[in-house]
Amino acid sequence: MKIRVIGAGLAGCEAAWQAAECGADVDLYEMKPLRFSPAHSRDGFAELVCSNSLKAERTESAAGLLKEEMRRLGSLLLPCADSCRVPAGGALAVDRDAFSSAVTAKIDSHPLICVHREEVTEIPRDGVTVIATGPLTSDALAEKISRLCGGSLSFYDAAAPIVTAESLNMERIFSASRYGRGDDGAYLNCPMDREEYERFYEALTAAERAPIHGFDTAGRVYEGCMPVEIMAKRGKDTLRFGPMKPVGLRDPRTGHRPWAVLQLRREDARGAMYNLVGFQTNLKFGEQKRVFGMIPGLEHAEYVRCGVMHRNTFLNSPLVLSPDFSLKQNPDLFFAGQITGVEGYMESAASGIVAGINAVRRLKGKETAVLPETTMTGSLSRYVGTGGKGPFQPMGANFGILPPLEQPVRGKRERYAALAARALDDLENFIPSVRQN
Repeated sequence: MKIRVIGAGLAGCEAAWQAAECGADVDLYEMKPLRFSPAHSRDGFAELVCSNSLKAERTESAAGLLKEEMRRLGSLLLPCADSCRVPAGGALAVDRDAFSSAVTAKIDSHPLICVHREEVTEIPRDGVTVIATGPLTSDALAEKISRLCGGSLSFYDAAAPIVTAESLNMERIFSASRYGRGDDGAYLNCPMDREEYERFYEALTAAERAPIHGFDTAGRVYEGCMPVEIMAKRGKDTLRFGPMKPVGLRDPRTGHRPWAVLQLRREDARGAMYNLVGFQTNLKFGEQKRVFGMIPGLEHAEYVRCGVMHRNTFLNSPLVLSPDFSLKQNPDLFFAGQITGVEGYMESAASGIVAGINAVRRLKGKETAVLPETTMTGSLSRYVGTGGKGPFQPMGANFGILPPLEQPVRGKRERYAALAARALDDLENFIPSVRQN
């Protein structure tokens, strides 16, 4: 019997790849190009929407540790990302089109994966299935999932604008990575003095937002993707301690740290496009150009994509999912990706790895596996299955979800390094018990 995987985003591709690499036949269903979600536009698999950054690479960072765990578990996506990376300081960033093409080619050429370009509107009632349809699950299937689980939630997610490099005023911009880490060409910095920042702040908080069509206006915005105009209304200095923080940067024209800084991150391999880092927004398009044009260097910026807001849907996972990503009331049905409440590209992909491995184990009558809680992947799995304090909210990789060290380590950098070393040691000891079956 085959394993079905519904959705060819990051989680779905990892789930299908893991299952196939374990020897299972896989039917992978993807509704593109027959139908696109509100945020997707490319035919290929594993399409990155909001950013081309897969975050930090250092294993003593939470994002870097997660990626290293994925590599050791046989990730499909990370070798593809390595093949089409673009400079991004200490982060792993990719050319988005090249990345999607590389993943699609790998999936299409795998002898045990059969791709079906069609929309799935019903939840399969037999066999082992992984649903990895993402935060923009089609309305028809979302209704069935909601009916089955009785606890899915909706909230809004905002994406940042992208501008062309040739339209930037480089006389006002300098190249540098924060604290001098990595390639200085990876980030461009738009420095602002106090007067410039306060004028921009007043214009931003008064700017007109676009209406949100087709969704419940009572929906909530997740903190990690909050529109910049909403964040600004929390206080005049909120942006200066958030996406516009100047720490670790020095303007070479003045020799001093700016009052505030907007960073631009390279979006493609050629350096022809740049993303406004942390500037997710739902301002009207004309307002985006007017208000963001007040930032030094963006006076005449040409927008390849304006910021947009779209719906995200996720399950109330602690009520309906187990830490192995299976549905409590139907263990043959697995979920993976952001629909489970993991937040972030790599977090989504990591959940796909776990779901894919466990789908095969379920198919073969083996006990499913949950990675050690000392690993980042294992802790995220347990968070999905058990939640935290208060209402369930999406969670990205962070060291706060790991159990503390038996012997306390002073100093944050040293503590994170020790947590990462423990995680990788425990993962290496765990992998043979999973792979041998």
